[in-house]
Amino acid sequence: MTRDEKRAAASLAAIFALRMLGLFLILPVFSIYAQTIPGGNDLTLVGIALGAYGLTQAIFQIPFGMASDAFGRKRVIIIGLLLFAFGSGVAALASDIWGVLIGRILQGAGAISAAVTALAADLTREQHRTKVMAAIGSSIGLVFALSLIGAPVLYEYVGMAGIFWLTAILALGAIGLVTHVVPEPPPPHPGPKVPFREVLFNTQLLRLNFGIFTLHAVQMSMFVVIPSMLVASGNLPLGGHWKVYLPAVLASFVLMVPAIVAAEKYNKVQSVFIASIGLLLVTLLFLWLEGRHFGGVAGGLLSFFVAFNILEAMLPSLVSRVAPARAKGAALGVYNTTQAFGLFLGGFLGGWLTKNLGADMVFLAGAGLVVLWLAAAATMAAVPLRRTPAPDAGHGILDSQ
Repeated sequence: MTRDEKRAAASLAAIFALRMLGLFLILPVFSIYAQTIPGGNDLTLVGIALGAYGLTQAIFQIPFGMASDAFGRKRVIIIGLLLFAFGSGVAALASDIWGVLIGRILQGAGAISAAVTALAADLTREQHRTKVMAAIGSSIGLVFALSLIGAPVLYEYVGMAGIFWLTAILALGAIGLVTHVVPEPPPPHPGPKVPFREVLFNTQLLRLNFGIFTLHAVQMSMFVVIPSMLVASGNLPLGGHWKVYLPAVLASFVLMVPAIVAAEKYNKVQSVFIASIGLLLVTLLFLWLEGRHFGGVAGGLLSFFVAFNILEAMLPSLVSRVAPARAKGAALGVYNTTQAFGLFLGGFLGGWLTKNLGADMVFLAGAGLVVLWLAAAATMAAVPLRRTPAPDAGHGILDSQ
């Protein structure tokens, strides 16, 4: 990787991490805080306040992605981060659950994921793109694990308002990275505008979008039942669950590296991609069989995070390579919207299945979805990896493509 590619990877991963840390810090403590404000005893409103972010994310990902194609990635990212910081301030000043709900809606309206991943694709060559997406995905996983440890401590010292103000500060810090650290993107690709229907109904992209929908539906449905399984199988209190999550997440980062290197260095993208989906399927079946034993749950989580992190890195990289050059932002907008719907539907189905059919059915239903994804991926046309030499000094990444 060139110096600019490394700088792009590190700075864009940091932008994602700063924004996601602000979000993740809220999750472990919000339901406790809600009980102290007017309206917070209504669990439906508490759930809506948490989920409102995801809903507005789903609504605005495509418009923000298309806007980044038309008006520039950095401009759209900065606007999104300002919206997120403003929403954080509204939530910090809220005196009841409705004010928090409005703040969460505004936070979600800053839907920059598509623009950031499109910018990552603009600034990296194809043979290194999966590594960059892996760096971004790993940063998200790491801050999630850290938030499980840090949120209770922060809540004790600065309260919920302090955590919301911290999220605003982190978003403003991310703007500084956009303006001063992230390399300048290349000029927009020349040529006519790509009709949106060509992005929406592209069969290759549809397969990848179904993949991210399945991956996050499985993730969300699993974590409806995993906490209670850790309590039941290992007598591990909720406050100690990070002792399982953190080692599993960190070990998965180490174990995913050989797969990512093999995919790019030896042009084994398709093989690694399908093998990772297969690992996800085996993991779900293993948890279905061994979920009553603490060691089985812990081992299943490690296996899940390995498969999840590899697929989370490979999917956006593949989308950026399949999508028309002038519509990367739009394609990644559709991709991120599908991801958000997967999170929503996974949570709903996980709760419904557990309540009506038992926790075992969560893993079997997830396995059924993954079987469909495996069939779709196996019939997907191979995406050739174009190897581009490093640009000469003074030239941008895409000048040589």
